[in-house]
Amino acid sequence: MNYEILISFIGASMLLTIMPGPDIIYVLVQSLANGKKYGIATSFGLVSGIIIHTSLVAFGVSAIIKQSENLFFSIKLFGAAYLVYLAFLAFKSNDPIIVKSKSEKKSLLKLFKQGFIMNVLNPKVSIFFLAFFPGFLYSSAQSTIVQFYILGFLFMLQALVIFSVVSMLSGSFASYLKKHPTFNLKIKWFKILVFLGIAIFILLS
Repeated sequence: MNYEILISFIGASMLLTIMPGPDIIYVLVQSLANGKKYGIATSFGLVSGIIIHTSLVAFGVSAIIKQSENLFFSIKLFGAAYLVYLAFLAFKSNDPIIVKSKSEKKSLLKLFKQGFIMNVLNPKVSIFFLAFFPGFLYSSAQSTIVQFYILGFLFMLQALVIFSVVSMLSGSFASYLKKHPTFNLKIKWFKILVFLGIAIFILLS
């Protein structure tokens, strides 16, 4: 078991999670509008959906690995190319991080369900996991399916921690965004560097 790869995976996952995207912005909006515990309920829903995407990728890629190492390399090549594509989209995008002050009041259970459905019905999550996970398989002895589930669990755990922190510090984050209009540009280049860095790691792994 290569613990260095696991540590690299956790680090890369955390960098990806803290980048402003639909999920973390939705958690922030719900926390600001309804309260911290509502943001945390949303977080649990979002990360629960990861189980479905992990299962799809785990069984699909494991079957490919059994067929051919060349096919598996093709998967990693696709993963690196997809991450480069995401870096290109980040470079072209100038969309601001919009934090809305109003949001419909919902129950904790409804927010959990909505977060779960949002995640499960987003095919981009499966595509991203297909691009991201295979480059971090850490053992030649352990079942690839087990490895994928462990990677999925670690991704869920760190995402839940980060989303929960965002919920608890939502007020501070909102104030910071308002006072620092150049934050968007910094995040833009942060995204580009993270995507390109992980793409290189996947190709070299």
